[in-house]
Formats: sequence, C-alpha cells, structure tokens
Amino acid sequence: MFTGLIEETGLVKSIRPKGEGSLLEVAARVVLEDTRIGDSISINGACQTVTAVTGKSFTVFVSRITSSVSTLGTFAPGLRVNLERAMTPNSRFGGHIVQGHVDGAGIISSLSKDQEGLEAGIEVSPSIMRYITAKGSAAVDGISLTVVSVSDNGFTLYLIPETLNKTTISDWKKGSRVNIEVDILAKYVEKMLNTGAGKTGDDELKKALAENGFL
Repeated sequence: MFTGLIEETGLVKSIRPKGEGSLLEVAARVVLEDTRIGDSISINGACQTVTAVTGKSFTVFVSRITSSVSTLGTFAPGLRVNLERAMTPNSRFGGHIVQGHVDGAGIISSLSKDQEGLEAGIEVSPSIMRYITAKGSAAVDGISLTVVSVSDNGFTLYLIPETLNKTTISDWKKGSRVNIEVDILAKYVEKMLNTGAGKTGDDELKKALAENGFL
C-alpha cells in the first residue's frame, strides 16, 4: 500500500522484452535505500515488484496486463517517473490510501499556470468518472491529489509549488496520458450499496454514511 506522496523522480534507463512482458530498469537514489528483491515500488502509480537492485537502479518485470491498463507500456529511456516505496507501519499517512492498482489512463485536457501553481484538467472514461467527486482524492501518476471540480467527462486539479517541484507534473503537456487510480473507499461503498444484505442493511449503511459525512 502507498500514500501517494512521491519520494523522488527516477529516470527510465532501459526497457527489454521478456516473454509476454518487459524488464524495466529505473535509475533512482532515495527509493533504493533498504530496498531488496521482492519489495514493491510504485512507478507512476503502478505497483511493481523489484526483481533486481544495483547501487544506482532497480529493475521490475512489467506484465502485459500492466502495460494494457497503464502507461508503463509506452515508457522509453530518458522518461522521468514518479517513485514511492510501499509504506511501513511507522510511516506517516499524509496522502490517501493508494494501492498501486491503476484503473486506467486519463488525458491531460488543459493546463493553466498562475503565480502560485498550476490548474490541470483531466479527461477520463465514464467507468473512472463515476468514482471521482469534488473534494475527494485521486492518484494521478501515483500522486495523491485533491479534486477541485468535476464535469461529465473529467475533473480539475490545482497543483501547488511543493507538488510541482517533487513530481513529474512539470513534464505534462496537453494530450499527455497519465495513470489514474480512484479512491478505493468509493469502490467499497458502491459495492456495499449495490450488494448489501437486503433493503434494511442498505438503509442502515446509508444512514451511517450520512451521519459520518460521506453522503
């Protein structure tokens, strides 16, 4: 599990075909500390298992499934990527619950700078948009972000200088594809409401959610 707080940006060193997937090597520094084979690292929001570690890089196997649902299949050497190690029990939880399971890709539809930060619009499919709400959380390329506003086909973010300086957001351009992971809590709530134990159970759940400010 991750928090969506990026530890550093790494650099794609190489991508080599292997079987039905590929071996992705990423140059890094911070995330290599205490990292061993078998550990998990989020790369642009996709949880990947480390298969090799050197003093200056790590390697993961990117499956064809991961390539099909995320942007990892389009990576090329020289690309900057957001990196975060899996959280530990004593970690501060500063973002939101991020599993590293990408739900799909979004498209950067607009970028507007001001004196302080950057407003970004992202277009997504209806299957993703159903879980996005204003003031809610979403992970975009692995970054925990708060949604400012929503429309029928997308949502808007406002990115502060701290986030811009620590992530690859400055590399975004209109038309760029980004990985999206919706808040897992929204999925659980939907499932409970749709498959709860009868009307009484649904009514009790809705009441509890309303009392706690979720509805």
